[in-house]
Amino acid sequence: MIILGIETSCDETAICLIEAKDNSVKILGNQLYSQVALHAQYGGVFPMMAKREHGKNLTPLLEKCLEEANVLKQNKKTNVSKEKNTKLKQILIREEGLFEPLIELAKKIEKPKIDAIAVTNGPGLEPALWVGVSFAKALSALWDIPVIPTNHMEGHIMVAPLKKTSDKEYEMTDIQFPAIALLISGGHTQLVLIKDNLNYEIVGNTKDDAIGEAFDKVARILGLPYPGGPQISKLAEKERIEFPNKIPPFPLPRPMIHSHDLNFSFSGIKTAVLYTVQKIDKLTDTMKQEIAREFEDAVVEVIVKKTKEAVEQYGAQTIIMGGGVSANKKIRNDFTKLAEDLNIKFLVPEISASTDNAFMIALAGYINIKAGKKPETEFKAKGNLSL
Repeated sequence: MIILGIETSCDETAICLIEAKDNSVKILGNQLYSQVALHAQYGGVFPMMAKREHGKNLTPLLEKCLEEANVLKQNKKTNVSKEKNTKLKQILIREEGLFEPLIELAKKIEKPKIDAIAVTNGPGLEPALWVGVSFAKALSALWDIPVIPTNHMEGHIMVAPLKKTSDKEYEMTDIQFPAIALLISGGHTQLVLIKDNLNYEIVGNTKDDAIGEAFDKVARILGLPYPGGPQISKLAEKERIEFPNKIPPFPLPRPMIHSHDLNFSFSGIKTAVLYTVQKIDKLTDTMKQEIAREFEDAVVEVIVKKTKEAVEQYGAQTIIMGGGVSANKKIRNDFTKLAEDLNIKFLVPEISASTDNAFMIALAGYINIKAGKKPETEFKAKGNLSL
């Protein structure tokens, strides 16, 4: 089965074409455009700007993806009827920059061999999500291909068990259930109990800021560029290497670490960093490094303890980690050790598949189709969509 994945939940525009059969997956084409540099000058993602960029980039990325997959066949005849032209215009009426380039592409190429389209319909920034959803519906109308609306967070879960067998080929390894998934990103910090395949229950959630959001806000307080997570981690690692046994000069709280539940809160630690910095006359590079390490240590200590409690409470046999923050080196190392201590499996995607991408969406679409999920036509983008 050949699945086209479309991802526009935040500031990454992504298109991926996969071929999946049983437990094997092959990437045929994979294209991604990151808007990070554009949003960095404003210190964060602007939803309407992200929406506009998605509209500008989706069709060129689709063309590149089809070309990479060697399924782009030129067609000298115009193959878009007036009826389809009108329908596409209606579907894309609110999506700036999408209709004209898509029609031009459709006129010059043959319908590619695609069995289904999987598109992120939430959670995420709703204006950004709508661009991808509308694009998927337009392609469905153009080429008569069914569409599977796909949960972004489920995509992060699905990509974790993959084992790479060659440059673009993967095998889906078995998950031992029950499993606990820790989803950590700019918009989410969740503990999810997975009782069986596609059977989810959220057992822990953030009460305020998500972990990635906290990283970015603390980076801003320290005067570090956006996105802040990698900057914090870089300084923290440098501090650990240079001063492995140093007592932190700026101790920070471990929020909700003794709350006797599986929820999180990161707003307070962000505020603690702010108050700490406000008491310092001149914030030096050394101080930034010390605060970055203490902040990262505190946050990681909390998520490790909460995940351990979830594993013990539900008798989990596997820990799954996903989301952009799962690329963090210390988090990966500490969770590898946790799984070893608990003698259970730990599954985390390769770094390139940790951040938002269309590969995970195409994969999640395929797994849902295998499980019997039916295509939809009248679905909407939902910014607060839950698992």
